[in-house]
Amino acid sequence: MSNRLKNEKSPYLLQHKENPVDWYPWCDEAFQKAAREDKPVFLSIGYSTCHWCHVMAHESFEDDKVAALLNHNYICVKVDREERPDIDAVYMSVCQAMTGSGGWPLTVVTTPEQKPFFAGTYFPKESYMGHIGLMDILEEISGLWRSRRKDLEDAGEQVTAAIQRKTSPKIYGSERELIQGAYGMFLEQFDSVWGGFGDAPKFPAPHNLLFLMRYFEAEHEPRALYMAERTLEAMADGGIHDHIGGGFSRYSTDKKWLVPHFEKMLYDNGLLILAYAEAYRLTGKGKYADTIRRTADYILRELTDEEGGFYCGQDADSEGVEGKYYVFTPKEIEKVLGKEDGAEFCRQYGIREEGNFEGKCIPNRMGGEQKEWGRDDPRIQKLYEYRLRRTRLHKDDKILLSWNGWAIMGLARAGALLREKRYLMAAERAVKFVEEKMTGEGGRLFLGFRGGKMTPMGQLDDYAVYTLALLELYRVTFNIAYLENGIFRARQMAAYFEDQADGGYYRSHCDAGQLIDRPKEIYDGAMPSGNSVAAMVLQKLAYLTGEKEWQERARRQLEYCIREAGAYPAGYSFALLAVAEAFYPHREVVCTISDENDEEWKKHVDLTETYGQDILLKTRENEKVLAECAPFTAEYPLPLKGRAYYVCENGACSVPVYF
Repeated sequence: MSNRLKNEKSPYLLQHKENPVDWYPWCDEAFQKAAREDKPVFLSIGYSTCHWCHVMAHESFEDDKVAALLNHNYICVKVDREERPDIDAVYMSVCQAMTGSGGWPLTVVTTPEQKPFFAGTYFPKESYMGHIGLMDILEEISGLWRSRRKDLEDAGEQVTAAIQRKTSPKIYGSERELIQGAYGMFLEQFDSVWGGFGDAPKFPAPHNLLFLMRYFEAEHEPRALYMAERTLEAMADGGIHDHIGGGFSRYSTDKKWLVPHFEKMLYDNGLLILAYAEAYRLTGKGKYADTIRRTADYILRELTDEEGGFYCGQDADSEGVEGKYYVFTPKEIEKVLGKEDGAEFCRQYGIREEGNFEGKCIPNRMGGEQKEWGRDDPRIQKLYEYRLRRTRLHKDDKILLSWNGWAIMGLARAGALLREKRYLMAAERAVKFVEEKMTGEGGRLFLGFRGGKMTPMGQLDDYAVYTLALLELYRVTFNIAYLENGIFRARQMAAYFEDQADGGYYRSHCDAGQLIDRPKEIYDGAMPSGNSVAAMVLQKLAYLTGEKEWQERARRQLEYCIREAGAYPAGYSFALLAVAEAFYPHREVVCTISDENDEEWKKHVDLTETYGQDILLKTRENEKVLAECAPFTAEYPLPLKGRAYYVCENGACSVPVYF
């Protein structure tokens, strides 16, 4: 018998629609019923490709005894963290404050007023080996709710007050000291043997690598590039990289990058394309170009909607078994490829009888000396097709705007750098999808799309990342429509999210429903924070437009980022990329051409430059719109014939150069 989740669009919520638990989606009705019936609220937050979310669901939420306890004593609310990141952010901060850690599934119990007094992550159904079970927790809390209700409510008030309390972190020093401080922290944490930072588990965190490569370029520090390259190479060789189907898993459970947590997420792969593209730009190494292509091809093949948007990702589990889709035995390989090719693949990709993961093997290139088989090698294609037939992966087919933004950026940059038109076309098609399918009244953006319907209104990350993607598309195509739209979206971002009193940008929309807190997230975790991306957007617009409006907004946001990053600079690497854009030397180039179809002008400027340079193109066809976007360009005359280049660097302009 279905519960109240049956009419939802979220794949995660729909996975729970047949639970015996009487789930509500997040809604006023649930909390009103909790108040009316004088019950606490059991809040469970997760996402559809989360392995431990599945474990807890099968173990507890599909169990009649657990459901009876929940339905009798609680009002139960299920939330998809990807659909409502604002709710997740609030209650994850609660869990971290109460327990010192966090993760998913996130389990919280609140008062009917949404105030939390208990929080944790995964709990087994029954207590064992020192781990308290969910049934014992539910019985204990329901007893306390009856006998010591005031104590629980007081605890909820205290926790709520604690997360609402804002503290001012230590100021680290000047911009350069902050940037150097982050570099020093990465140097201290670097694993010189396997790459990455710290011990297991290891997350790709591509923005950290982008920061290090920017530091190398600006400060001429070879160790910064070495840390980035060692990490990128180790990930490309390891089991975290899918050597058969392309793309990267979410993180490695070991320090070698061999055994991943097998779920693949769109945002990781979009960001990793950016990191490998930067490494390729700096070094020209073919391995990086090949990794970009394998990752981009994976997105186009596995995660692209027929209308152009990109899906969230793929599950770690197949038929209830983690990693089953990805692992092999030597006999399987030989059965598919034949004895000779099979034996060669096993040698090259570490497939051995003893296995490297629960008796089977994750293909990897760790220690491989010969050249990797090409992604179009028919033998690789055979293995890929066999794997598809052998078992299936669950695909989360939600289309999330901020995650699409990272994919658009990655594909746009890959298309320009590798001269692969299909990647650039996919990025532009995704923008068209967003504008047609994820935009509502007044041009407002929506957070997600599935099944023909838009999900809640967009949040800071959606506006910031999508705007940065539009600016990246302008950078590689010089289509003025992308710059014009980027300015429009940045104005929306400022209007909907900026905290003009204390600085920074709130995560949730100013018109969003009331939660117990309105967080402003700045820490760069698995993805760069919305505040960090907003800083980059505003600084880029300050350079591109020359307008005081954007210069002032960028200054305010960078000051906020510097203030927040002071206590632990390495945790704010993308924010520091924006700081670096403002701090290090910068060049602005305006190219004016007489013929819009003249491609010769591109030979005289470095179009691959990622940081430290912005280029505007003025033609007869775009001069009116360009003047609206960047008014200073109105004074730049169009040549009667040929091309003219106007170069300004560090606040000083040179005489124009004509060709």
